[in-house]
Amino acid sequence: MTTHPDRPYPDAPRRRAAGPHEGAGPGPEALAAALRRAGVAEVDTSSRRRAEYASDASNYRVVPTVVAFPRHADEAAAALEVCRDLGVPLTARGAGTSIAGNAVGTGAVLDFSRHLHRVLAVDPDARTAVVEPGAVLDAITAAAAPYGLRFGPDPSTHARATIGGALGNNACGSRALAYGRTADNVVGLDVLTGSGVRFTARAGLGTPGRETGRAAELLAGLDALVRDRLALIRTEFGRFRRQVSGYGLEHLLPENGGDVAKFLVGTEGTLGVLLGATVFLVGAPRHTALAVLGYPGMAEAADAAPALLPHRPVALEGMNARLVDVVRARRGAAAVPDVLPRGDGWLFAETAGDTAAEAEDAARRLAAASGCLDSAVVRGPAARALWHIREDGAGLGGRTPAGAPAWPGWEDSAVPPEHFGAYVRDFTALLARHGLDGLMYGHFGDGCLHVRIDFPLAERPAVLRAFVTEAAELAGAHGGSMSGEHGDGRARGELLGRMYGPGALAALAAVKHLFDPDDLLNPGVIVRPRPLDADLRVPAATASPRRLAFAYPDDGGDFTTAVHRCVGIGRCRADATGGGAVMCPSFLATRDEKDSTRGRARVLQELANGRLVHGGWRSEEVAESLDLCLSCKGCAVDCPAGVDMATYKAEALHQRYRRRPRPAAHYALGQLPRWARLAAHAPRLANALLGAGPAAALAKRAGGVDPRRPLPRFAARTFRAWFAAHPPAHGEPLTLWVDTFTDHFSPHVGRAAVRVLEAAGYSVRVPDGPVCCGLTWLSTGQLDGAKKQLRRTLRALEPSLAAGTPIVGLEPSCTAVLRGDLTALLPQDPRAVRTAAATRTLAELLAGTPGWSPPDLTGVRGVAQPHCHQHAVLGWDADGELLRTAGADVDAVGGCCGLAGNFGVEKGHYDVSVAVAETALLPAVRAAGADAVVLADGFSCRTQLDHLAHRRGTHLAELLADRLTDTAPG
Repeated sequence: MTTHPDRPYPDAPRRRAAGPHEGAGPGPEALAAALRRAGVAEVDTSSRRRAEYASDASNYRVVPTVVAFPRHADEAAAALEVCRDLGVPLTARGAGTSIAGNAVGTGAVLDFSRHLHRVLAVDPDARTAVVEPGAVLDAITAAAAPYGLRFGPDPSTHARATIGGALGNNACGSRALAYGRTADNVVGLDVLTGSGVRFTARAGLGTPGRETGRAAELLAGLDALVRDRLALIRTEFGRFRRQVSGYGLEHLLPENGGDVAKFLVGTEGTLGVLLGATVFLVGAPRHTALAVLGYPGMAEAADAAPALLPHRPVALEGMNARLVDVVRARRGAAAVPDVLPRGDGWLFAETAGDTAAEAEDAARRLAAASGCLDSAVVRGPAARALWHIREDGAGLGGRTPAGAPAWPGWEDSAVPPEHFGAYVRDFTALLARHGLDGLMYGHFGDGCLHVRIDFPLAERPAVLRAFVTEAAELAGAHGGSMSGEHGDGRARGELLGRMYGPGALAALAAVKHLFDPDDLLNPGVIVRPRPLDADLRVPAATASPRRLAFAYPDDGGDFTTAVHRCVGIGRCRADATGGGAVMCPSFLATRDEKDSTRGRARVLQELANGRLVHGGWRSEEVAESLDLCLSCKGCAVDCPAGVDMATYKAEALHQRYRRRPRPAAHYALGQLPRWARLAAHAPRLANALLGAGPAAALAKRAGGVDPRRPLPRFAARTFRAWFAAHPPAHGEPLTLWVDTFTDHFSPHVGRAAVRVLEAAGYSVRVPDGPVCCGLTWLSTGQLDGAKKQLRRTLRALEPSLAAGTPIVGLEPSCTAVLRGDLTALLPQDPRAVRTAAATRTLAELLAGTPGWSPPDLTGVRGVAQPHCHQHAVLGWDADGELLRTAGADVDAVGGCCGLAGNFGVEKGHYDVSVAVAETALLPAVRAAGADAVVLADGFSCRTQLDHLAHRRGTHLAELLADRLTDTAPG
């Protein structure tokens, strides 16, 4: 094979894979049939699936021909062989969190995360782990944890990013100062090259007899290529730690051991398909502390970083104060610990020690030497909360403090740390010259800057090219790299000529030709790159659906802008229920991208651009995508970008069935308050008919209810009937919002609440009714009906609003409607804003009641299931604090109960409903024991507990009322 240093490719004949807008290869069905004949079992050609995989976490949209899910390495090899025979591009994908467009392609996309995700072995003596390419980084660490070990690199996506993606991009993360890059943590790789050669990549390039056959020929060619360019490689590659752009040819140098495994890390799937890996593990620190150092700005923080490296921090991260402002605005002040020192830019320096005292002492010494304005040393929950903000930087930075969308594209540059301060100043000036803004953060100890920038991609996409071209020149002038850990991808491959000379680029091309002569693997990346402004997703979204039911005030009233909040970082694929998060319960149950918040957002984005999903709101792709969305609203708060899929689903259902017949469940469950009022005239008869037997089976069938789901029993006496006979108490006036569930199914909760509120010194009143918040109409997309219900509600609440009395809700989902959806559905009604401001949860009201103290709950032990809507809209902090103050030992459970209003009752959802409950709630209840209290304010949560765990859920009002004494306040 002859190569030429001055030409990117030799003149040997080769197949050329079609680019995204070039000649067509086999169609979806033909390619899928070929893959199935070769033994690849799971292949999907549906437009819905292709929409889900058309984007990663970058700005790009490239629709694949097929998506396949290999179940073992042989299927991946078979898929590559088919692609080689047909000249079809192949792109390997893990969690799809690549920010530079590294995980999208036009031909076959292979998702390794679905089946090939095991940690096969851990060797604590050798400190290694053998893993499949789809293994999540946190899963590797969890498998190593019993031995006091962990996988070192920890990119912010470690809870969902796979080892294949980390190896592809040479991921680093916050703690790379201590543990190195992924390339520094690899032992060997099982690789299949684009030419069909399978071999084990490891150190020792040029070692005779290491491989045989075609593998030996490949490695001999690689060795010759390196030896012909020793001087070039030594001067242009590996100049500083975060020089990740291009290929890591420096690892192939004889003085570096000729390590082919390390070299292949960071090649972004352009040279080979990863089938397995052996990685190093590192010792986990016994204790850590966090020194938070305040500086006047980000440039001053960057100036200070190099001098702190001799203190050997585990991590040295930069954080912009404006990013924290975004967190406070979006999640409330309580989301940011009150420990941050003065400054507009901070360094987060993590130190380690064998004891907590050693770690804290190291942090104080580092702070004393930092020259900062102010500092704080924190541990425990406060430190974890600050790291949580840092890890959410990519999503939080997706909106500027003014609320404008911000994008990647130049989010990963790196320069030698000694030049970092000057680079940050020059980069800030460059932003100003282009009239752009960005929230900065990053790995300041390594000179790596992350930033999301408000490129006007929808209106003036040309600004992207103009800016990043100058930014590349600037990084090159400071001796830097286009990428510090995210890879070049489609975002920066075109810019490599600003960093490398012609000889270096030719060397990259020669390597590509050696491993992948037909340019099949991830074409358009690094070598022969696509234009950086080709295939952008946002400019393609030209159509904006009109006549919307929701106002979308934070997105300019535009549905397209709203669904493009999802930038694909994949937080919805992580199991964060242990930390109290809810999102995304259906994905945790099915592990299918279709059922992630991100997957749904991608389909809705295709609805907006009308190119892949046809039929608008009534398309089957949209219906399939949203079917298993529980409308839990968890994503509205747990997604750093603020995606609110429950709202989008309600809008989609509203538009799909507007003036058309609806599914039976929409009439039976979506208009439940009407049927409940009817049943209240003869509750015993209704219960007899619906409890069991042929009548119940017929009712379930007619109402679209799963036959395995028991129907709730109506109360013999409604709460309103009881309250009408209840003598009024003296005290401060208060309006109790009587929801349908409390009134007709759980009046005991209302009675307990009245007792607690009167004991606290309130005179309870209820609105004239019956009235309804419209929740069931809203969750089934009957938004015209929901608005009618809410207008009646506002009329009923007018006396309370005029008197300025607080409004207290007992059912979290209904209370959340009054606090949230009400203003989004009726934005022009001033009463809506006043109602939202006046509405409280029971715990919030009691916490703000002067002189009130809770009854003694000492000895109360158990678990609490905060309702999803409370978690997302109202917050559970007041409840938790009340319980702690009263002496109760109650642990809050993350995740969703799985019933989620009408979702778990509807036919076709039962199995997923049970699987969601098994994610967190049911295991927690079993572990708590039979004597534990199970707190659940939501009627759905209590119903699910009764059906699946045969446990009675207790409302907070009941718990407090049971402990009241005659001498209680009030």
